[in-house]
Amino acid sequence: MFQEKEVCACIWCKVGENEMSGKLLFGKLWGDHGQEALESAHVCVINATATGTEILKNLVLPGIGAFTIVDGNRVSGEDNRAQSAMELLQELNSDVSGNFVEESPEKLLDNDPSFFNRFNLVVATQLPESTLLRLAEVLWNSNTPLLICRTYGLVGYMRVVIKEHTVVESHPDNMLEDLRLDKPFPELTEHVQDYDLEHMDKKDHSHTPWIVIVAKYLTKWFNEKSEQLPKSYKEKEAFKELIRQGILKNENGTPEDEENFEEAIKNVNTALNRTEVPRGIEELFNDDCCLKLTEQSSSFWILVRALKEFVANEGQGSLPVRGTIPDMIADSSKFIKLQNVYREKAKKDIAAVGSHAAKLLQSLGKAPESISERELKLFCSNAAFLRLVRCRSLAEEHSPNSCSKDAISKYCCWPQTSLHLQLAVCVMKQLIYFPGVYNYQVEDDIGKLKSCLTGFLQEHGLSVVVKDDYVHEFCRYGAAEPHAVAAFMGGAAAQEVIKVITGQFVIFNNTFIYSGMSQTSATFLL
Repeated sequence: MFQEKEVCACIWCKVGENEMSGKLLFGKLWGDHGQEALESAHVCVINATATGTEILKNLVLPGIGAFTIVDGNRVSGEDNRAQSAMELLQELNSDVSGNFVEESPEKLLDNDPSFFNRFNLVVATQLPESTLLRLAEVLWNSNTPLLICRTYGLVGYMRVVIKEHTVVESHPDNMLEDLRLDKPFPELTEHVQDYDLEHMDKKDHSHTPWIVIVAKYLTKWFNEKSEQLPKSYKEKEAFKELIRQGILKNENGTPEDEENFEEAIKNVNTALNRTEVPRGIEELFNDDCCLKLTEQSSSFWILVRALKEFVANEGQGSLPVRGTIPDMIADSSKFIKLQNVYREKAKKDIAAVGSHAAKLLQSLGKAPESISERELKLFCSNAAFLRLVRCRSLAEEHSPNSCSKDAISKYCCWPQTSLHLQLAVCVMKQLIYFPGVYNYQVEDDIGKLKSCLTGFLQEHGLSVVVKDDYVHEFCRYGAAEPHAVAAFMGGAAAQEVIKVITGQFVIFNNTFIYSGMSQTSATFLL
């Protein structure tokens, strides 16, 4: 699976010299609780390369709690590269704790592999594949997330290695409001019935919230037109006309300028969405982690199970009410009353989910306070947008039978640039050293890489012709790290690290390739 798109990565920049203003800006992206998670995290970055230091810069600025650099390379004399990078990075944010280990990752894996398990996440940059496989196995067994990042000439490569990553705040684009107009709860129905649009005075009529207007005319639609929601374009236009007829007219028979009614007409298309449990949430309900809770189950899965039981009982087939409504034209008292209707219903639903969660915690021998009130509220308000990402281990990706011929043949439909980049990255993993590193044998390396690539294509039955220009380009790079590409990858990688730490937004699954030549990126499920 792949997705290619124009590159749009978030590359953090320093926001003046005022650290507090920087924190406020970043806090708007992931909230106070996200900032707290970031400030309590400890990240390990292996190798203070151009890419590694760019990643750290973009973690230090928003306020990562602590970082440790593992690097056995020296700059000159007695200066260690890890120490030098740590000292310079700490100048960007004095609140961040910096550490360094003057030892190669290979030696640490030999002498103390558990060293890497103490971190919230490990970022490995510019590591050889043999070391990566050893490191990935250690971290996989301890459920510690690993992000692999490499800059290779004009190509960027990232791989996320994580068993399971759950997301409560996925922040979906184009999120529709949760108004329940197709399935109004009793309190909303009662509130709407209190409005009599036909006998209101002009002032009240023009200050009625548009949600109430749509709800009133939806009832009229059901009584006069159809028992189903307006679905087609023709039906929605007819419904809009029904609302338009309710606008008051002046003495000349001309419609008054009632902005609230125009607002209702404008919002018809999005307000009449069906209230249903999304397919992704149904999949979570049927996941073994939800169905078979144990003492080791995380709060996320306990809450998913509580949510499932709520939907089957109090929710009558629906998720908890989100409890928010958009701003609209209305007087303050009417808006606040309507807002409170949704808020109070949301509180009742949260309490019901909490009751189910408490019973589950008790049955598992867990303390009731192991799930906080804030965690419960956050979960319920985002119940429709929960996401789960499970990645394959690095060892699985490298196993001989990891991809069948039929599975890999679908890659033939990839856009050519991304296809060639991914094939070249796959092939380079098989080489003892990176092509072009030694200037005196660049020509020989071109032949070796082309031979490996041809063998790879034949082995997997891929009828793809890779241009010689791509092969030459990879060898010409010589595994160099141009700073412009390293800076881009540093921003992209830091973005993924923050997603994992805060549990917000959705990480890619599981391989990311960036082309500096075409300024595009693609994600591959490997």
